[in-house]
Amino acid sequence: MTHRRTPCVGICSTTYGDLVCRGCKRFAHEIVQWNGFADDQRDRVWDRLQDLRAGAVVAKVRIKDAKRLLARAVSLDVPDADQHPQARLAYEVLCRMHRQGLDLDAVGLVSVSNDESEFNALDPGEILEQIEGEFYQRSLAVYERNFKTPVQ
Repeated sequence: MTHRRTPCVGICSTTYGDLVCRGCKRFAHEIVQWNGFADDQRDRVWDRLQDLRAGAVVAKVRIKDAKRLLARAVSLDVPDADQHPQARLAYEVLCRMHRQGLDLDAVGLVSVSNDESEFNALDPGEILEQIEGEFYQRSLAVYERNFKTPVQ
């Protein structure tokens, strides 16, 4: 699988004492040791991050029309759009679409919530923020489960 050189997104909170970065969602020790990791170690980190993000996406949006989603991904220049799992494609489209003023229905997505009226009022940027928050919470849970260190 081809990845960027590092998952870093340039918003590192581990320098302020967080054990899980609020930007890339890696664990502090992974950030410090990243350059010394073997390719298979990096791949395992990437796989965990992609799985956690996909779970966060599925918790917040549902794919209503996969063909429309793929077509919009291609039009928004998502690289290798036809090769991505649907949850990753939905995330990539959300990242691009909120800057263009598109609505969820236009890209084949629908929001998921216990309170539909609450989510119908959200724009794609707000949904993306909720996905990032869910992704962070899931990363914290994995850290706490694996290292038995509660994070604030």
